[in-house]
Amino acid sequence: MPVGYLISVAVIAAGTLCALAPPRRPRPLAELSFRFGLLLNEAPVLGGYFLLASTLLVFAQRDIGSPGAWAVVGAAALTGAGLVAIARRGLRAAPVLERALAEGLGPDGRAAAGAGPEGRPRHRRRLARALFAPVFPRRRDVERIPNLRYGDAGRRNLLDVYRHRSRPAGGPVLIHLHGGGYRQGRKNTQALPLLYRLASRGWVCVSANYRLRPAARHPDHLVDLKQVIAWLRAHGPGYGADPSRLVVAGSSAGGHMAALAALTPNDPVFQPGFEEADTAVTAAVCLNGYFGPYYGHGAASSPAAHVRADAPPFLIVHGDRDTVVAAREARRFAGTLRAASAASVVHAELPGAQHAFDLFPSARFEAVVDAVEVFADRVLKGR
Repeated sequence: MPVGYLISVAVIAAGTLCALAPPRRPRPLAELSFRFGLLLNEAPVLGGYFLLASTLLVFAQRDIGSPGAWAVVGAAALTGAGLVAIARRGLRAAPVLERALAEGLGPDGRAAAGAGPEGRPRHRRRLARALFAPVFPRRRDVERIPNLRYGDAGRRNLLDVYRHRSRPAGGPVLIHLHGGGYRQGRKNTQALPLLYRLASRGWVCVSANYRLRPAARHPDHLVDLKQVIAWLRAHGPGYGADPSRLVVAGSSAGGHMAALAALTPNDPVFQPGFEEADTAVTAAVCLNGYFGPYYGHGAASSPAAHVRADAPPFLIVHGDRDTVVAAREARRFAGTLRAASAASVVHAELPGAQHAFDLFPSARFEAVVDAVEVFADRVLKGR
């Protein structure tokens, strides 16, 4: 019995099962399953490559001779089928997003999502990325300017700027805030494919740290984001930015923060010491966002409590298998926005997607980045 092969197959099989059918209860098991299945849920090709290499190796070594060994080969084949099912679910994100864009922006939104700016079909790039580069989001035509200070909280008040190496002027701005339950996380870790793609298109993108629990609490994190917006308005033109075209985005807790910022423009309560700064944004993008109340705080700490008729356009993208923040929360928030706001609200639930689907340049997240690009283009053109 090839013990090493057995262990390899068992590990990949367990991760595949966690990705295919993550348990929601009890909470500790759901958390463990989420973490164990995350990589394979977004990059199943990596598990397939590993299984194939391991299987070829044991055959090359003529280490398959017992019924037990053949049983492991059978388990590897079954696991491979599971990985194929995961990959197919990831490819279903594109049509779901196209339908959501059509519903939220009109039929032109769906048409625009099908082809890239060079006219090439986007699905070919997504498939190539999924097969050959599922974990390398960086681009040579983009430069990152790290650790610029925007506040007084040390390394928690630093941001990175991403821009095209040709340094064009007047580019729109995207600010992204990481997730981590307001307890952990840092810039330069999440939604990198989004930051690099838009920067390669002439955008100026920002990824910022912010103060974390328990040293900080609501509304300290929101104040930090408002400071980032104020910093962009003051210093962004020096990096080629046009701060009048500003999209705020966030993942998980960052989505909570981005939604609050978009719905509380120029509110002096959240701008202590910089009350006169313009902190209004053009649009908001929430990826696997949380929309409930903040820890131990009342409903006023929820984005839903600040929904208004003049809210900016929103793009809300969530996974239907999210075991950290249930998809129904995003669905409910999108409904609340649509009922009150005159602006566009695009909401999509991605088939098979778990929490933190924006960590890898997978086929699924490539489709999300395409949708963000289409959404932002339409919003910035005022259509």
